[in-house]
Amino acid sequence: MLKISNTVSLDENEITFEAIRAQGSGGQKVNKTSVAIHLRFDIAASSLPDFYKDKLLSLKDKRITKEGIIVIKSQQHRSQEQNREDALTRLTALIKSVNVSQKKRIGTKPTKGSVKRRLTSKKKHANKKRLRGKVDTE
Repeated sequence: MLKISNTVSLDENEITFEAIRAQGSGGQKVNKTSVAIHLRFDIAASSLPDFYKDKLLSLKDKRITKEGIIVIKSQQHRSQEQNREDALTRLTALIKSVNVSQKKRIGTKPTKGSVKRRLTSKKKHANKKRLRGKVDTE
């Protein structure tokens, strides 16, 4: 069981893992062993609550395909088990990020001092530009 929150958890049977060869420069071991992990998680067929499903499907994330499948590739570690744990951690973080609500922004007025500084700066700049104009010699 993969614990998402106190009330939400996933069964590991809903997640599929595929061992693949890691990308990158070659070495003695990299071309012979399948250490990297492709994690696939079908959002629609999962046991997640509908709230999570809707939010995940509406995300604009390159890891989520058009069919609603999350694909996470992990190849940072040298062992398959560490890459598997890393992929699960990233999946958990992605699902948890959906539950966090954004605080509504409250608009504020600029202070009187900042307005005054802005206007005096504008007047100074305008005066500088005006003085660069043609000189009348009559």
